Amino acid sequence: MSATATAFDVLAELSLTAKPGGAGKDLDAEAQLQWSGIGFSLFGEHFIAPVGEVSEMLEIPASTRLPGVQPWVTGVANVRGRLLPLFDMAAFFGGKLSVSKRQHRVLILERENIYAGLVVDHVFGMQHFPLETFQEQANSELEAVQDCLAGCYQLPDNSWQVFSTAKLIEDPRFSNAALS
Repeated sequence: MSATATAFDVLAELSLTAKPGGAGKDLDAEAQLQWSGIGFSLFGEHFIAPVGEVSEMLEIPASTRLPGVQPWVTGVANVRGRLLPLFDMAAFFGGKLSVSKRQHRVLILERENIYAGLVVDHVFGMQHFPLETFQEQANSELEAVQDCLAGCYQLPDNSWQVFSTAKLIEDPRFSNAALS
């Protein structure tokens, strides 16, 4: 290799010398047998949102209350120059956030024309589940969230409900936050 080789040339040469079926292959197989999502809690239950549906997690930013909206709309916050509407998910489902306010977090949804912050009790970060633990039937005891669930991952010590933000966004109550 010459002294003037580009980074691309170096990487191309490395890829030619790499052995097929090397150490990376086992990692790829293991990764394909797991499902990943962003874990959070609400009402004391564990939920998981698909990774592709949550763009960011953050502490609750300062916000301004909005007049004429549902009580579960907590306000609007300026997040890096963009106005982020904040929605209290516990209040949306008819309850109250259940842990210390210092633990509350925001899950940011950003897709097509939706930019929204979902306020939840606690965020656990990235969680991984073996595919064989998936059950199509959610087993949450919370009737109010049933329409937003898409199955669950049943582990020996806990059940994680798959929370579909896509189903939440389609809910007419959520998309029409103005007081009637």
